[in-house]
Amino acid sequence: MAELRNCIRCGKIFAYTYSPICNKCLEEEEEDFKKVKEYLNENPGSTAFEVSEATGVSVEKIMKFLREERLELSDDNKNLLLQCESCGKPIKTGRFCNECRNTMASEIKKAFGLERRKSEYFKPTGKEKMHVIKRREGR
Repeated sequence: MAELRNCIRCGKIFAYTYSPICNKCLEEEEEDFKKVKEYLNENPGSTAFEVSEATGVSVEKIMKFLREERLELSDDNKNLLLQCESCGKPIKTGRFCNECRNTMASEIKKAFGLERRKSEYFKPTGKEKMHVIKRREGR
């Protein structure tokens, strides 16, 4: 049985699957993303404010798309709006710079005891072989 939740965007009750927003709001968000993507394809290098003004999509939502790594700031962008949430360094997409991301990954591996080398998990015997799995007809 599906879990019922309130959409964080519109407040309506919906059957929760993977997203905290209902299907209608999710569709609206995808439409906004398509508008932004199309505008950027036609006008590369535009600022978030220019994109917002031309598409009607809020700067906050455009920033959300950047944080979700659905968009990326261009290399020639002089007005970097995005900063690493950990160290504050300017970034082009996502929430963290590569250095902070690598540091966090390393800390997580240590915390869960995963810092061992791959060779400690898998000791090759020299007899390992690979093959292509043939799919059965009629599936």
